[in-house]
Amino acid sequence: MPHGARCKALADWLLSTDPHRRIRMAMAGVSALLMLCCALLVNLMALAGLARKDWVGWWTLFTLLGLAVLLAMIRSGWSLRLRDPSLTQVQIRYALVCNAIGYAVLGEARGITPVILSLILMFGIFGMTARQMAGNMVFALAVFGTAIATVLWQGGPDHKPALELAYAAMIVLVLAGSTFIAIRLQRIRQRLMQQKRALTRALERIGHLATHDELTGLVNRRRMSELMHAEWQRCERNARPLVLALLDLDHFKHINDTHGHAVGDQVLQRFARTVQAALRSTDVLARWGGEEFVLMLYDTDPDHARPLLDRVRLRVQAQSIAAATQTVRATVSVGLAAGEPGESVEHILERADAALYLAKARGRNRVVQHGEPAPVDTGSLDGAPESLWPEI
Repeated sequence: MPHGARCKALADWLLSTDPHRRIRMAMAGVSALLMLCCALLVNLMALAGLARKDWVGWWTLFTLLGLAVLLAMIRSGWSLRLRDPSLTQVQIRYALVCNAIGYAVLGEARGITPVILSLILMFGIFGMTARQMAGNMVFALAVFGTAIATVLWQGGPDHKPALELAYAAMIVLVLAGSTFIAIRLQRIRQRLMQQKRALTRALERIGHLATHDELTGLVNRRRMSELMHAEWQRCERNARPLVLALLDLDHFKHINDTHGHAVGDQVLQRFARTVQAALRSTDVLARWGGEEFVLMLYDTDPDHARPLLDRVRLRVQAQSIAAATQTVRATVSVGLAAGEPGESVEHILERADAALYLAKARGRNRVVQHGEPAPVDTGSLDGAPESLWPEI
């Protein structure tokens, strides 16, 4: 097996192949490595005669066994049943207990424990909240207070109360300083997260404005052109027709001139909601310009499109908006066209526009499909004279 493959296999065995567990194992491994280095340093001091070798030996065994258990819990996946699968708080508090015990057993070398304490707190300072850091400070004060009280109670011929007081003051300073930094970092992180969320919302808003009409909320012309070309390519591959319809509100200029642009905007908004409510979720309605709209019917045969558009027309006709002096109603004329093999989207739109022109010429408030013969006579509402709609 190549050397690189062996290294990868070893890393997978140690850290696991699960990406989240691998990250947790890597972080726990770095923490354990720091504690191992501290244990080696303490043992060197014991060999130099600065601490009792038997006490340091038991302390080393207790420290390394605890670290091994924590690593096994993370590697096996047992920690996944806990709220914190990384066991960050457990690791830090276990390290604090080991450090406090080390303070009690190190004798003349106990002055190194504040340095080890700062390493422990620094390791967890970025991943903890201010409340967790404050809880760890209280916990550390309790265990170190117990350790210091134990040292003072044991006494001894070389015991120096002033030095113990200096060590205690240094431990308190380390804890207070680390907690202050953690709180500051937490506030900075919160502020950055708020700014990130605000920026995300602003980008989403900009993206929406770039692709949607502000008044109606529909897809705008630019975005609709992209969607139609993409859908046309899919239709070409599947030998399906692309069905497009142009919808134009009848006498919309008269509505604006008579009732004002505010009422005209309400008519446009009501029209957009009414049409969308009658469509499938896959169909796309876009504001093409002014009172003109484009409808793309997804995976639809032209024969099925005509009844749908008639239902849309009748729903629009049934809507009304209360103006200052009278009720405003609107109707819509629709031109329908289906794409032919090799035909461009622009040409389909031209044929739909020609059908729309015929719908207007034949009396408005109707659906005309491109290429259909002109009706001889219709006594239905579809061909009703415009005098029936005085509000428009």
